[in-house]
Amino acid sequence: MIASLSGQVQMREEGALVIAVEGVGYRVHVTASVIDSVPHVGMHIELITELIVRENELALYGFGSAEERDLFRSLLTVSGVGPRTALAVLSTFSPETLRGAVAHDDVAALTRIPGIGRKTAQRLVLDLRDRIGVPTQAWQPTSVSQGDVDVLNALTALGYSQAEAQAALAAIPSDAETLDARILAALRSLGG
Repeated sequence: MIASLSGQVQMREEGALVIAVEGVGYRVHVTASVIDSVPHVGMHIELITELIVRENELALYGFGSAEERDLFRSLLTVSGVGPRTALAVLSTFSPETLRGAVAHDDVAALTRIPGIGRKTAQRLVLDLRDRIGVPTQAWQPTSVSQGDVDVLNALTALGYSQAEAQAALAAIPSDAETLDARILAALRSLGG
């Protein structure tokens, strides 16, 4: 099994990096935070990895820490959650935020993750509560309006990462009330 990789970033792809290690390029599906940490091709990177073997596919998933990899493994134990969905969870929430959402039954926050509906979010809470521990910081419940969800969906549809979209959402001024005004304000904060 491939437990880690250390090499030079050859290519950046949507949701993946190609890492050259001793002359071999490995395509590694990574979280948004890992992609955001790679400003340019050619830089050196070290990743903790998980190899997923399927009937017709070998896929390598990479993480910035063993903690993220362990959460990925825990997410895979939940019925209806595959590797890509688990990666989307970790791209949307930090490990600490995920622990807080699960510990406090914040199904609304979990439904903001692409590919996670209400039933899957409830299953995440139920199945992970005893497995992933409790948050070490005070939990701030996320009150997300439908307008916020619409802004996040619009930004991610335009190609922004979930992390970028959430940062832009936080930068929207309070006087932007209509959906169009909120989306434009978010785009301005992203420089778009």
